[in-house]
Amino acid sequence: MSHTPNDTNGSNGHLKPSALPPAMRDAKNWEDQDKLSDYIPVSADLSRAPTASASVSRAQTPPSKRDNDTDASDDDDDQLEDDGDVSMSSPSKTARQLEKQREKEERAAARKHGKAVKAAQDETLASTRESMAKAKLADSFKRYGYLLDQTELFQHFIDIKKERDQEFATMLEESQQAAAKKAKKAGDNRRRKTEKEEDDELLKEGDDDQDEGAFVFNESPAYVKGGTMRDYQVQGLNWMISLYHNGINGILADEMGLGKTLQTISFLGYLRDFRNTPGFHLVVVPKSTLDNWYREFQRWVPGFNVVTLKGSKEERDEVIHKHLLPQDFDVLITTYEMCLREKSALKKLSWEYIIIDEAHRIKNVDSMLSQIVRAFNSRSRLLITGTPLQNNLMELWSLLNFLLPDVFSNSEDFESWFKGKGDENQDQVVQQLHKVLRPFLLRRVKADVEKSLLPKKEINLFVGLTEMQRKWYKSILEKDIDAVNGGVGKKEGKTRLLNIVMQLRKCCNHPYLFDGAEPGPPFTTDEHLVFNSDKMKKLDKLLRKMKANGSRVLIFSQMSRMLDILEDYCLFRDYAYCRIDGGTAHEDRIAAIDEYNKPGSEKFVFLLTTRAGGLGINLTTADIVVLFDSDWNPQADLQAMDRAHRIGQTKQVYVFRFVTENAIEERILERAAQKLRLDQLVIQQGRAQQAAKAAQSKEDLVGMIQHGAEKIITSKDTMSIDDDIDEIIKSGETRTQEIQAKYQSLNLDDLNNFKSDTVYNWEGSNFSERKPIGQLWIEPSKRERKANYSIDNYYRDAMRVGPKPTQPKAPRAPKQININDFQFYPPRLGELQERETAAYQRSIGYRVPLREPAEGETADDVEEERKREQDFIDTAEALTEEEVEEKEQLAQQGFAHWNRREFQTFVRGCERYGRKAYALIAADMPDASKTEKEVREYAKVFWERIDELADHAKLLARIDEGEAKLLKQHHHEAVLRRKVNSYRQPLLQLKLHYGQNKGKSYSEDEDRFLLVKLAEYGLGEGDAYDRIKKDVMQWPGFRFDWFIKSRTPQELGRRCNTLLLLVLKEDEEEKATKGGKKRQLDTASNAGSSRGGTPAAAGAAKKKKK
Repeated sequence: MSHTPNDTNGSNGHLKPSALPPAMRDAKNWEDQDKLSDYIPVSADLSRAPTASASVSRAQTPPSKRDNDTDASDDDDDQLEDDGDVSMSSPSKTARQLEKQREKEERAAARKHGKAVKAAQDETLASTRESMAKAKLADSFKRYGYLLDQTELFQHFIDIKKERDQEFATMLEESQQAAAKKAKKAGDNRRRKTEKEEDDELLKEGDDDQDEGAFVFNESPAYVKGGTMRDYQVQGLNWMISLYHNGINGILADEMGLGKTLQTISFLGYLRDFRNTPGFHLVVVPKSTLDNWYREFQRWVPGFNVVTLKGSKEERDEVIHKHLLPQDFDVLITTYEMCLREKSALKKLSWEYIIIDEAHRIKNVDSMLSQIVRAFNSRSRLLITGTPLQNNLMELWSLLNFLLPDVFSNSEDFESWFKGKGDENQDQVVQQLHKVLRPFLLRRVKADVEKSLLPKKEINLFVGLTEMQRKWYKSILEKDIDAVNGGVGKKEGKTRLLNIVMQLRKCCNHPYLFDGAEPGPPFTTDEHLVFNSDKMKKLDKLLRKMKANGSRVLIFSQMSRMLDILEDYCLFRDYAYCRIDGGTAHEDRIAAIDEYNKPGSEKFVFLLTTRAGGLGINLTTADIVVLFDSDWNPQADLQAMDRAHRIGQTKQVYVFRFVTENAIEERILERAAQKLRLDQLVIQQGRAQQAAKAAQSKEDLVGMIQHGAEKIITSKDTMSIDDDIDEIIKSGETRTQEIQAKYQSLNLDDLNNFKSDTVYNWEGSNFSERKPIGQLWIEPSKRERKANYSIDNYYRDAMRVGPKPTQPKAPRAPKQININDFQFYPPRLGELQERETAAYQRSIGYRVPLREPAEGETADDVEEERKREQDFIDTAEALTEEEVEEKEQLAQQGFAHWNRREFQTFVRGCERYGRKAYALIAADMPDASKTEKEVREYAKVFWERIDELADHAKLLARIDEGEAKLLKQHHHEAVLRRKVNSYRQPLLQLKLHYGQNKGKSYSEDEDRFLLVKLAEYGLGEGDAYDRIKKDVMQWPGFRFDWFIKSRTPQELGRRCNTLLLLVLKEDEEEKATKGGKKRQLDTASNAGSSRGGTPAAAGAAKKKKK
């Protein structure tokens, strides 16, 4: 079959409309069908066979590209194809139609599934961010209290922050109110607690045994599998744990080679196994150590789901969509470069910890890496560096800003405070700055570690009961003999038993803890303080011995009233002492610690409660620790011991724990040893941690109470031990070793089935016979580092002369204008500048050097890029005179005098005031640098060329969102003013529909006044509530209204918001009624008659009527 082009084809090769059937000759049909197919003239049919060119084009398109290109128009294309297939009747065409339909449905299903997956991911990420925000708020409360305890220097910066940030001030005020309420419970420092107050506290502690305090490791944790951590590494682990529990970020700055990687990984293991927080953690490391970090995780603490983010863009995208966004990982290890490239994906997650190795990379606050890692949302941060801190002001501020961005937010304030001290005291100021850093910094060098701490010696001193103690102990048991014998009901049983336990523990300490036990009045401070408690008798002998030996002593007790007795004892024996308990103020706490630690201090004894003095205190000037009584949680006692046994301690530390023999304290000691061993084993054998946290059962409490009870009740002999103190220490040392050996040999099954009367009869495997894990120490592999860390080597290299084989450097190009996108220079200017630079390079024979291939690149790719750049230089022509003149003219057309800070202020102004509020935006400009006219001119170009800006979509979304909020605010103001203006005398007549939720605090007169003033000042004014507060104080009607006059501006603001919501709700309900008749009736009624809610209002109405 043949035909001539003149018959059926147009000049462009398409079919003429005359060659088509009549139904397809109109322009629209012709155009549509021309897109679909080729025409077969003789049969007047449409061919569904694809053309060759179309097939080739589709075959050459990558599948992913095809999918992306067709997603947006799939529905339209499918509809066109379906319309074309309607007229077909042959089987082959029907099959084609079905195939198209199936493909369409598959694409629709894939799109729907993708949207559902993304929505689920977004919901999960939002939920994680919300939980993270709550956790960070709780950490903030702990952090401020902890920091103010450390040094008064933090108060200066916190005060500055409070003045500028109202939200911060409110949060800090709430924290201080909570602390004040707690301190108020404790009472005045010098007021001694009543017996009932202390009983209630002890009962609460005893009933809640699941303490959430920091865990203290005495040895390498069992979950560390690749070897055994050294003592100083375990101390580093405990230091990180204490930071975590105080909501503090830290810097681990040990000298290189001391195992900072191992310490960090072991800390993440603690979070996983002890805090049920396996992730998500971000570890940012140098590229050269990334694989080593991954291997260290697998070697030391296996079980983490560790993912590395590296490689080409395709490989990174796979990791992001397979692991990061679905949150299918525990730890992400990546490099500095990857953080910069994938910052948008990493910003979406909420990180539990961000750990930065070689942290000196972020000392420069202006670096891109430093700014990006600060933008990541995280609960905690840890820096690792092997280089010591320098006395550089901005470096110190940069670190403080990273660790405490909510306090050290402004470098100018920091620098002005520094300069304000004067040049003559620079050394003193630097010391103060290091004092600020000290709570966050752990720095040890090999010389210190080689002289590591001597292991502390813990000795249990077994004491008896004096005659007075035995009588009180017997009285307690006989008073509730049914409970002692286990005959208690389920409902009140445990509380009843806990009360008995607490009373017996008080008796073991000192009988004077009971009201009415001390002889008097008159009450005297005499020898009876010592002789009526066996513990006091042994303590008296022990302190005499330690005083003679030149030692200094810390005495811990759970009971602050016991410290009252010990305080009287110290005064009686003339021992200089300090004291800290839960009621001690921050200033007194710091002063007491400094007084005790200062060189040549005369203080011999430091009295502390176990919980209040167990954390955040360094008392290494003492070498003797006395635990007067044991805490329910053995970890609290370990933390107390570590106040003296820590780095900086040069003496042998002895810990003496007083235990009353054949009484309840003996069983408490057994339970503490059992729990410590259980804590150690449950993680080692992969069991649930809850086994170690279980609170004591009723059976346990009954067993404790019954221990030794029969002997105490029936015996008539004295139970006091009057041996020499040296004999008591020697005997206690032997018995302590026996107890430790006994529990060290128990396995998990033995502990779970533990009974004191069958302690030597065990079934199952013997833990002591098992093969120990990792007895041999394996040095962790060292991280690769630059060759020159020392200052001497650095300057030696810097001063080295002689030729160096370096690759050619690019010559300095002609001076060009630095073009920023927000300055809106004409695009032509950039083209001319680039060509001018290339022409200059050509004139001096510049050759483009071959750079090192990046990850995922081949040498051929780099060479091809270099060749393209060189070709561009080799063919570049100098600018003509006309082009030079054109370049100068174009340079005048941009906004050269607008900097980035002013651009950001402009965007924030559009967001806050609206895009056309030029005067308000100009008023916000820093230093009034721009007039309203300049802002107007800039705004015109901004909105014309906004698409040229990076992240223009985000900027536009921000402004739109701000304007929507502004519109909503205007609507609320209009509703409020309409409500107020509908009354002739709103202060007397305005009515509010409270519904069922009217509060009892504010009267209607007060609510009317607040609403009228809010309508007067507006919702958008920042000082509206301060002005309302001022009006309240001056309003005659509130002269005797103490309640409203005592409200703060913040409280008035909250009440105004509540009232505004009532007005808005009323307005919505009225719109739903018939034409707002209800409002008209109310207005007419109010205009006719109204009664005020107070005598003042009634009088005003009466006067008006006259």
